[in-house]
Amino acid sequence: MSASQTTDTPTLLVKIFGKDRPGMTAGLFDTLAAYSVDVVDIEQVVTRGRMVLCALVTQPAAGAEGDLRATVHSWAESMKMQAEIISGTGDNRPRGSGRSLVTVLGHPLTAEATASIAAWISGTGANIDRIFRLAKYPVTAVEFAVSGVETEPLRTALATGAATLGVDVAVVSAGLHRRAQRLVVMDVDSTLIQDEVIELFAAHAGCEEQVAEVTAAAMRGELDFAQSLHARVALLKGLDASVVDKVRSEVRLTPGARTLIRTLKRLGYQVGVVSGGFTQVTDDLRERLGLDFAQANTLEIVDGRLTGRVTGEIVDRAGKARLLRRFAAEAGVPLAQTVAIGDGANDLDMLNAAGLGVAFNAKPVVRQAAHTAVNFPFLDTVLYLLGITREEVEAADTQDDSL
Repeated sequence: MSASQTTDTPTLLVKIFGKDRPGMTAGLFDTLAAYSVDVVDIEQVVTRGRMVLCALVTQPAAGAEGDLRATVHSWAESMKMQAEIISGTGDNRPRGSGRSLVTVLGHPLTAEATASIAAWISGTGANIDRIFRLAKYPVTAVEFAVSGVETEPLRTALATGAATLGVDVAVVSAGLHRRAQRLVVMDVDSTLIQDEVIELFAAHAGCEEQVAEVTAAAMRGELDFAQSLHARVALLKGLDASVVDKVRSEVRLTPGARTLIRTLKRLGYQVGVVSGGFTQVTDDLRERLGLDFAQANTLEIVDGRLTGRVTGEIVDRAGKARLLRRFAAEAGVPLAQTVAIGDGANDLDMLNAAGLGVAFNAKPVVRQAAHTAVNFPFLDTVLYLLGITREEVEAADTQDDSL
């Protein structure tokens, strides 16, 4: 509202609703233009082919309001639409301080879950200013613009109950910084891919069960990662190096992985991976997927066989956070504008260091510590947490999403 539009200024709310068709918005404002009114606000929504168009305008010159009302109703009737005109004063109610975006993911998104979330938001003293659908596939994703309460207490209020409803809820601060998050770094095993790479190697060495037990304990945070890595790799000693190509062929991308990366790249993001796995696999993924950054441990190979050791700096929990910072510096992106995605305890430092940390189908300890969690098996649902709509995804998704 301009300085001249005080709370006492008479205004008219003009609402048009009915079957959507081209030219409706232009037609309404052509009709209003004859009365020299100023536009204060506009909102239009189309749902299943039905349109609701609202225009908040200043009151016309003295004595002209009755004629405006008759003309608008006549025009609406000629277009097989309905009209409603409400007199009032001023602009919309000012939004409160503490603006946040609440993204809700459901498969399905039930009326019960939606009612509960709306009630919880209201219970914090916040107000829902706007609701917008981001996607209907592979999950239903809707975004609530909320004001009146700071982001952290709102996140706390919604986090506990969301899981009981079978939905994921992410709460982030509103503002330009959300779309400014231009670097996404993710874990590899059980995040970018469906597998644990060391278990694929172990299957060829006949020690898969032993390795899986140690891996599970490490991901739960029960074992030091570096020690567990050395213990597991030692079991691979003597494997022929040709197994590397076999493991690469066995790796399965997580559903939605290609879509996630392709969409981010098309929108100008840089994308990287950090892994407690091995460069023998991550280098291949970097080339295949067009990643900007990739770092992992390296299996030592001597005389065509695995030695049971790794070489170079270990990529552990602290190492992943260091690499996130290094990638951000190389990309020229402030750390606050980074997104990290992971599932295990060794991802926690990275998730906490990023501007937005996303726990993807993660262990309980990780879900509780991360900024937000996604518990659906589609990696591209992370896009909706960034405010990217399904329409934007489909514009980038022009290839098959399978290996």
